[in-house]
Amino acid sequence: MKTSNALWKASLQGRLPQPLAAEIDKFESEILLKQQGKMEDKVFAETRLRRGSYGQRYDNGQRHDGKESRQISFPSVHTKGPGTLWDAPGMQRIKIPYGGLNAAQLETLAELSEEYSDGIAHVTTRQDIQLHFVHIEDTPALMRRLAAVGITTREACGNTVRNVTGCPIAGVCRTEAFDVTPYAHAMTYFLLGHPDTQNFGRKFKVSFSGCAEEACALAHIHDIGAVAVVREGKRGFAFYVGGGLGTVPQQAKLMSDFVPEEELLPLAQAIGRVFARLGEKKNRNTARLKFVIQKIGLDEFKRVVAEERRTLTPDPRWTDYLKDVAAYREEPGKPAGLLQISGPADGEFDRWRQTNVYRQKQSGYATVTVTLPLGDITADQLRALAVIARRYTKETLRSTVEQNLVLRWVSERDLPALYAELKAAELALPGAGTIVDVVACPGTDTCKLGISASRGLAAELRSRLMAKGYELEEAIRGLHIKISGCFNSCGQHHVADLGFYGVSRNKNGYTVPHFQLVLGGKWEENAGAYGLAIGAVPSKRIPETVDRITSRYLAERQAAESFHAYAKRIGKAALKAMIDDLAFVPPHDSDAGYYVDWSDAREYTIGDIGIGECAGEVVTPIEFQLTACEREAFEAQLALEDGQVAQAAHLAYESMRNAALALLGWRLTPHDGTPDGIVAAFKTAFYDTEYFFDPFTGGKFAQYYFAAHEQRHQTYDAEQAHRLIEETQLFIEASHACYGRLSAQKVAA
Repeated sequence: MKTSNALWKASLQGRLPQPLAAEIDKFESEILLKQQGKMEDKVFAETRLRRGSYGQRYDNGQRHDGKESRQISFPSVHTKGPGTLWDAPGMQRIKIPYGGLNAAQLETLAELSEEYSDGIAHVTTRQDIQLHFVHIEDTPALMRRLAAVGITTREACGNTVRNVTGCPIAGVCRTEAFDVTPYAHAMTYFLLGHPDTQNFGRKFKVSFSGCAEEACALAHIHDIGAVAVVREGKRGFAFYVGGGLGTVPQQAKLMSDFVPEEELLPLAQAIGRVFARLGEKKNRNTARLKFVIQKIGLDEFKRVVAEERRTLTPDPRWTDYLKDVAAYREEPGKPAGLLQISGPADGEFDRWRQTNVYRQKQSGYATVTVTLPLGDITADQLRALAVIARRYTKETLRSTVEQNLVLRWVSERDLPALYAELKAAELALPGAGTIVDVVACPGTDTCKLGISASRGLAAELRSRLMAKGYELEEAIRGLHIKISGCFNSCGQHHVADLGFYGVSRNKNGYTVPHFQLVLGGKWEENAGAYGLAIGAVPSKRIPETVDRITSRYLAERQAAESFHAYAKRIGKAALKAMIDDLAFVPPHDSDAGYYVDWSDAREYTIGDIGIGECAGEVVTPIEFQLTACEREAFEAQLALEDGQVAQAAHLAYESMRNAALALLGWRLTPHDGTPDGIVAAFKTAFYDTEYFFDPFTGGKFAQYYFAAHEQRHQTYDAEQAHRLIEETQLFIEASHACYGRLSAQKVAA
């Protein structure tokens, strides 16, 4: 039963840090102003996002996983009149810096998930916790209860410094340079609410890694990625800047191979000031730090930041945190002990131990990963885990970017008993960090941007891969599968061995859920390489796609060849040939299953295009043309793979232009056939009319075509060509979607 905001405020009086209490009071006042119609939607949207409160997708009380929800209406972004806000709930994101949690925090999350949500907490790919189906009116009470156990939601979303992530085994890792935990902690609270980080045009992400070779905290996908380095006995960081995934990813660039620890915070502050000053404010599509670096170049960026650093007023906090580094200690709750097994062998325990137990650098201790399929954990499981954490450790838990939780400092002697308790709580699933540990964003379950059911597909793949025992297959267990419900890469598909992102296709008069297959990514070396999409496959044929590719890899790999090396050796053409036949979608009358997404009983969508009198598949000329554009974009990939950078850029632009031509031809729009004439006609017919716009990205992907046209005579390097190919694929996807929307609306051709 929920307790009112007023009662929680009174009961927690004096227990909350004063600045945080004042911040929550302010937000509560803003909610009241919004209820009274005294605050504009866009202003309130920014203020609630900065406190971690999102809207979410919501379909008449029916969750997309088929489970019934206690809520019954769709969220509105507008006031419903004096005294009310939304009729339906949204999502509350909760910041967990570097993933650090204790037992009391788990218990609070359990209570909040039951009282304000659907009884489930969700671990994200940035080590946050999310609660879904939360009413905005309940968020102040929720925030106060979190603050009472040392958790804030401030700047969990919005144009701010997001959750600072860190390696979940920092401090116990056998290969780390040093423990980055206190540095991640210092960065979190130095930048939280800092006046120099409040005027960004977009979000800003920071991570800390202890090793360069492992995945750690994925330094290469962050605006700032700090990797621990020791030079001549002194601690510091290899400092990367300008990384990011999103629709068109970019790897971070090395700004300095050694930043001494005392310069870490002032350098971050200087970068924040430069980003606030030079970053785009009007066009969100180009408002990340990576675009600043693209525009002015890395050398100029380094010069500007160095100049900004020199002008900063000294802040005692820059070095005060170094005292905390020396004092920081994470200790075990029980004495070290070696694993001792008596009695008959336990196959389930052995299977779990092989995948979920990491031997720490501290002898006699282990870190145990609690596998959470889809990142979900129930309230009862949170409570059980809190009890386990107190019994076997000093409450040393962390969340991970692979959507799991880890218990650190477990005495090896206690592993059998701990396993038994985890099993009783249904938390002893094996396969952590292996191919079966599939990562997925919320997708169509709750995200407004979701196109395909990423969670449903992830659950299906996990089940099938577990049945094959792949988590114990040495040759293949280390592969990573990551799924995003759309092109935004919240599931980090660009850095997976096998990545997928949701798209749709118009087939046989229907809209059919698909996923683009992304190959060439590299999870290791802190996200060492980004992949590219090689083709769209119907959602229901993705398991077959995975099975075909993994089987070929097992049969054809050389010695200890990694999947990344294998894919590079055989080339994109051979990889694409493996799946070309899987793109076929049978007519609806033959197999209606293709027209329904995973874990969703409803038909995906039905367009108004007639199936026609012919018994065969009806394919319009524009569908042929857009498919040809996809082939041209893939040929650009092959050229890039072969080192023909100029040809790759040329083919990418040509495929974009041909997609625009396909739409113009379908609408019988006149043009003079020149590159300038085509882009002008497309702008008039599809951009100015907003026919090409979708509800969430607007005309973003059309702008990729316009920019490519303006730059078609420039000389590209390999990185720029890679980015152009990514933009080309997104423009073609948007062309497919535009055709589907206009066809369904019966816009006159």
